[in-house]
Amino acid sequence: MQKQLDVLPDETYKYIAAKIQQLAENPLPDGVIKIKGADNEYRIRSGDYRVRYEVDDRELTVLLLQCKHRKDVYRK
Repeated sequence: MQKQLDVLPDETYKYIAAKIQQLAENPLPDGVIKIKGADNEYRIRSGDYRVRYEVDDRELTVLLLQCKHRKDVYRK
């Protein structure tokens, strides 16, 4: 995940890093979309980039899955 963040443009990186830090306090903030077909998977949108993450309510954890350009983030 860190490698994916390191290649982002500076302004995008700053915005996404702030959003990721906010997930610690509120894993489902306004503007977050649940990914269809997945139980606890969500996405944050930032311009042409997407952050996919999973929320485990029982363990109280947020697992970051991907941070990529929108054309690549949903490919398996």
